[in-house]
Amino acid sequence: MPAINPNKDDYSLKNNAHPTFADRKQTAAEAKQKLLEKFKTAPKLDDPELAAKRAEREAIAKAREARLAERERVKAETQARKAAEDAAAAEAAIAAEKAAAEAREAEEKLALEQHIADEAAKKAERDARYAARKKRR
Repeated sequence: MPAINPNKDDYSLKNNAHPTFADRKQTAAEAKQKLLEKFKTAPKLDDPELAAKRAEREAIAKAREARLAERERVKAETQARKAAEDAAAAEAAIAAEKAAAEAREAEEKLALEQHIADEAAKKAERDARYAARKKRR
């Protein structure tokens, strides 16, 4: 528990005196007066400096919007180009797959024809042996 400072007043914040109602009222009036002076010295709406700053801010905002529109346009072009590339790649893949399937079918057909030719050769050989056996008898 912190030690209590007996010299420090319980009610003091910034000043050591106890403010009375009149002191508080005077402080409030001074604050209002300072606020009024601040608004009186503030630039008016038709001030050329204020108009120049406003125009500058508007120009900056328009430039920002133009940059944003350009960015969106480039992004849309990039997406369209990527979509076209993806479509071309997909078509190429389909064509390659079709060519591979045709090559596989041709290979299978060739293998089947070879098998048929081999079987026919075997049959002809068997028939020749059978005929030779029949002829010997």
